[in-house]
Amino acid sequence: MPFILKLLLVPSLIAAVTLAGRRWGPAVAGWLSAFPIVSGPILLAIALEQGSDFAATAAANTLLAVLAILVFSIAYARVARHKGVLAAMTAALLAWAATVALLRSLELPLWAGFAAVLAALLAAPRLIGHITQRKDSQGIPARDLPWRMAAGAVLTLAVTAAAAQMGPRLSGMFAMFPVMSTVLVGFSHRSSGAGFAVDLLRGMVRGYYAFAVFCLVLALLLRAQPLASSFIAATACALAVQLGLRAAVARSAKPA
Repeated sequence: MPFILKLLLVPSLIAAVTLAGRRWGPAVAGWLSAFPIVSGPILLAIALEQGSDFAATAAANTLLAVLAILVFSIAYARVARHKGVLAAMTAALLAWAATVALLRSLELPLWAGFAAVLAALLAAPRLIGHITQRKDSQGIPARDLPWRMAAGAVLTLAVTAAAAQMGPRLSGMFAMFPVMSTVLVGFSHRSSGAGFAVDLLRGMVRGYYAFAVFCLVLALLLRAQPLASSFIAATACALAVQLGLRAAVARSAKPA
């Protein structure tokens, strides 16, 4: 993937999600940010640079790494109840790293990993919980937006640059490095309070169902289908799941 695309794509998406959060709230921002808008381009870069077989193994491990991102989210939410951004982010990143180290030692079949991720997604919202008090996010100045975008660019470049050195399993897990969570949640916690950040994390959990489907389809198709059609099919399936869940939530929210 060209350097300029790596440099611009993820920061642009971070800007879009940030503005969506300011317009529609943390639940919508979280839902949008969990779509494979960071890991998808990273996996595409890995596929273009390392080949489809390498990328298929990476995608299967990116799916498994959803478990690590959920541990990250739970750890951040728990610590944020009593501590500030630095303590919560440190605890969350350490929890993510420990989970990745554990997952790296496991050998799970693709469908078993997918089932484990679905079970964890069902349990995660309750474990994340709520923080009822939070700052009002209206009227927050946009001066931190360039910093969010720069942080996203640096993290994305670092992960893709290291992929070839880490091998397909670990590079797949690092494709699920919490770029969006680190940038969006950290900045949102600082500017809008812990409650906003936790609501953002809860919104992300809802979006990870589509992400899991994206990784599953990629892992199944990349060894048998052309690269372009594999990514198109995975994106279409993820979008269908994302829109279907959104419609189901909207229907359930309507009064009987």
